[in-house]
Amino acid sequence: MRHDYPHLLSPLDLGRFEVRNRFVMGSMHTGLEDRPGDAKKLAAYLGERARGGVGLIVTGGYSPDRTGRLTPRGAQADDRTLATHNLITREVHEADGRIILQLLHAGRYAFHPLAASARAGRSPITPFRTRRLTRRGVGRTIEHFADAARRAIGAGYDGVEIMGSEGYLLNQFLVPGTNRRRDRWGRGPEGRRTMPLAVAAAVREAIGPEALLSYRISLLDLVPEGQYWDETLALAHGLVERGVDVLSTGIGWHESRVPTIVTSVPRAAFAPVTKRLREEVEVPVVASNRIHDPQVAEQVLSSGQADLISMARPLLADPHLPAKLAEGRANQVVACISCNQACLDNAFEGKRASCLVNPRAGHETELVLSPVLERRRRKVAVVGAGPAGLEAAISAAERGHVVTLFEATKELGGQLRLAARIPGKEDYAQALTSWRMRLFAAGVGVRLGTRPSAQELQDFHDVVVATGVRPRVVDLPGFTTDPAADGPGPRVISYADLLEGRAEPGETVAIIGAGGIGVDVAEYLTSPLPSPTLDTDTWLQHWGVGDPQGHRGGLAVARRAPVDPATAADGRRSREVHLLQRKETKIGAGLGKTTGWVHRAELRHAGVINHLGVTYRRIDAEGLHILEHEEERVLAVDTVVVCAGQISENALAQEVTRARRGRSPRVHLIGGADVAAELDAERAIRQAVEVAAGL
Repeated sequence: MRHDYPHLLSPLDLGRFEVRNRFVMGSMHTGLEDRPGDAKKLAAYLGERARGGVGLIVTGGYSPDRTGRLTPRGAQADDRTLATHNLITREVHEADGRIILQLLHAGRYAFHPLAASARAGRSPITPFRTRRLTRRGVGRTIEHFADAARRAIGAGYDGVEIMGSEGYLLNQFLVPGTNRRRDRWGRGPEGRRTMPLAVAAAVREAIGPEALLSYRISLLDLVPEGQYWDETLALAHGLVERGVDVLSTGIGWHESRVPTIVTSVPRAAFAPVTKRLREEVEVPVVASNRIHDPQVAEQVLSSGQADLISMARPLLADPHLPAKLAEGRANQVVACISCNQACLDNAFEGKRASCLVNPRAGHETELVLSPVLERRRRKVAVVGAGPAGLEAAISAAERGHVVTLFEATKELGGQLRLAARIPGKEDYAQALTSWRMRLFAAGVGVRLGTRPSAQELQDFHDVVVATGVRPRVVDLPGFTTDPAADGPGPRVISYADLLEGRAEPGETVAIIGAGGIGVDVAEYLTSPLPSPTLDTDTWLQHWGVGDPQGHRGGLAVARRAPVDPATAADGRRSREVHLLQRKETKIGAGLGKTTGWVHRAELRHAGVINHLGVTYRRIDAEGLHILEHEEERVLAVDTVVVCAGQISENALAQEVTRARRGRSPRVHLIGGADVAAELDAERAIRQAVEVAAGL
């Protein structure tokens, strides 16, 4: 109900205009910004969020010139591109929304040879060496920001946002680590602020008095030689003096070795530093970073930590989130789990961004779930209640089909239910709660503890087989994953038995398989309890986030529990854990670009021992025999956890087809039952929605 979120749903006067609520759809590059020909798709994507009730939308970043593009063909706010943007602004305005265009100069983060910044050099995340902007080049860049802002207003935007955070060009000018200039654009904190302040002044003059000017300001750089807090405050006051209406906060640079947005970051972990800024300035302040849950957002606002809440990924997951809250349907919100798999990971790989739990995001014109006519309604059986089955059942029911969901166990969720038990992935359980509520709202009939036969399914028009996977068994001497087995040598258990609580690990553990599940299991076995994700102060100490008043960039010395197999650490018994893989590549090489490094860092901090290029021999009373780099070794462990892949459970699809009478039912194989490799939830859910759209 509306009164459950009185702050989040209340309007706010931003000085230039009023927004209908405190939701800001934060900037996120989708890939649709890069080609003018994708303007219709981008309009559909942003328009759906406006119709869903978002108060203020910020576009993905557009460079003011060629030098500042993120990629050689990246988005630029030039005449050719913005000539198509009336489609976008009209779509948003017709839905009573407000939209501003973000101006982003990549600086040394540009993936092309024209990259330029405050100083020459190369960033840790790009292969191109950056040239130093001349004094004349700095002046031209300021002019380009102003020209681009003027074009944005001409295209119908309600204002612009200047990207001065996340380690992009203006942020690079602000810190001594990337700006050692001796001219007026450097030489101490005041000189380093000159460029961002000049850009803000030029843009304000270009857009006139009626348009909104937002500035994305870095509160914690989280890089060596970043800004002190008094430098950040001086910048904030200078920006307000030059006509900035809103300060939108950013945390961390892309090269920072502190995670800021992944699911293991505590909810609203950085809101207290946002509050410190809000207490110092007279303009509205936007909080960001891991405020993905409406209840958390309401708490941030009600406690006076911010005036508005930036939600980018949650509005990918559910474009109608604000409207659902206003209509009293909070329990039907599609939960964002901050996994980054389909959004940021795709963006950093040059693919179109979407959403794991909402594959229609960014594909609104291509993946359409249109209502069916009464005479075309079909009777649909979905077998298996993992992510693919759940999404198939809901999507089909929301179109108007009559859907029954069968699940052999007593619980919904499949493999995702196991993932939610990994420390740092606790929020995955929110997705399961969301699916459960949405099943009920869509009118899906749910039969738990039921394994339908092929004959029982013959009365349905369509049978969607989403029966998932089973763990692969290692066929070598001494290997048995029977939880009741008690022979000489290490006990062998499957990851499923471990995470379901059917088997307990010992003190020395070998994990066979270092893919996503193997890494998860290693963290499960070594992470402290309670999970640092559930305690913000512990997490900040764990990663070395300190007070920017006394620590440059907010970087302090990380304080983690020592790893000692003979002692206890933070509530979880310390273990000696070996993580083994056949490949010679680094552990977790297949994990997402934005998350893989975090998992590897946690394993390193926990003292997990990695083994590469392994061939498995046997298990006997001595332990696990392996061949590592052509050398015979024996790991004297008491437990072996098998994470060696999965096998599709799809026999039912063949049985239904063989038992089929006449033309019905049609059989659709989706998710892990179709392809078991790597338990790709993004592919599984997208496949489920595509099947539902085609019914």
